Amino acid sequence: MRIHLSALGCRLNEAELEQWATAFKGAGDQITTTPDDADVMVMNTCAVTREAVRKSRQKLQRLQRDNPAAKLVVSGCYSELAPASDMAELGVDLVVPNTKKDNLVALTREAFVQPDMPQAATIPATTALFNRNRHRAFIKIQDGCRYRCTFCIVTVARGAERSRTISEIVEEVRALQSEDVKEVVLTGVHVGGYGSDLDTDLASLVKALIEDTDIPRIRFASVEPWDLSESFLDLFENPRVQPHMHLPLQSGSDTVLRRMARRCKTQAFDELTTALVRAVPNFNITTDIIAGFPGETDEEWRESLAFIETQRFGHIHAFTYSEREGTKAASLPDSVPMAVRQERSRELHQLAERLKQAQLERSVGETADVLWERGREMTEEDGSTVWRHQGYTPNYQRVMTVSKRNLANQILPVKMRAVENGKLLGDVA
Repeated sequence: MRIHLSALGCRLNEAELEQWATAFKGAGDQITTTPDDADVMVMNTCAVTREAVRKSRQKLQRLQRDNPAAKLVVSGCYSELAPASDMAELGVDLVVPNTKKDNLVALTREAFVQPDMPQAATIPATTALFNRNRHRAFIKIQDGCRYRCTFCIVTVARGAERSRTISEIVEEVRALQSEDVKEVVLTGVHVGGYGSDLDTDLASLVKALIEDTDIPRIRFASVEPWDLSESFLDLFENPRVQPHMHLPLQSGSDTVLRRMARRCKTQAFDELTTALVRAVPNFNITTDIIAGFPGETDEEWRESLAFIETQRFGHIHAFTYSEREGTKAASLPDSVPMAVRQERSRELHQLAERLKQAQLERSVGETADVLWERGREMTEEDGSTVWRHQGYTPNYQRVMTVSKRNLANQILPVKMRAVENGKLLGDVA
């Protein structure tokens, strides 16, 4: 079969997509980057916000319109939470629950592969991530979450925590490494809770990846700040563990954090970020913030902004709060008017841009190893050929450069010379 894969939302959805691509190829199927020539279209949906639900529906409608003859397979949080009538209305042929995602390929082939359908020869080709112009791989290490933050619908959709074994993850990373992947990103719903069901933990997994693989770069996706012990910081002494973490704060006001049922107060968060920067001076901390959570007063919002400004975040993923049916927060009193939420979101975006710009400017003049991604070949006015590339430093700052040679998938030292349009400009040493 010819399979088209797409996803919305988190890095976990991306990681699952890459696993499915590998499994489909192993079964003799072909991966196509366009939906119009696919026999089966698979979409991993998102429902973290109402906007994500809207985009998921819109994407499914577009897939159906682009190739009405293809079978449509859907998984992910939107399909988990939506009624069956919605899936039928959208022309979905097969819904795979989140709890059965690991079997999606087998379930799809069981449903749609006919006994006489010819299968493509299995070719040891590059992984799905290269088909989609990326040189890092997202590795799903676990699923589900034991916590119940009052605003979060994902824990409802994803269920209980389930971890993959260390040996299974090590083998996946080795396979990616053999295909010249340079960086892996460890992702899940509750990454810091990895191993709670296997009598192990995230630090043990990282140590195994350091000892049993030669992958040059190991990076973390979102990790809850309360999951990091003091000993965890020792991992960053190894240069293969990249000095960047996405630590969701959600609010800089302790009273709002209490209503959110968050397990980390601002003082503990500040102590953690201070320790990280002390351990690695150029450590880049990024975060999530929600503007306009139910009951958030003007005083709490000012308090939140003041705390955020002390943290020197490299990037803030700013959310305007939206009610999600099925969460506790949706029933909390004192809803903030939408106009106020939007104004606070604008303030937050402005602060985020100032903090990001300040961090980038601190990097000018420094030299860092950059993993270059696929570039664009350009012809200059004098007829010469150059390559325009973007890549990422160890602390996940985006860098642009122009080179006379193709730098794709190489890790090279780069000197940062300027900041332009929210990106560093660098010269390969």
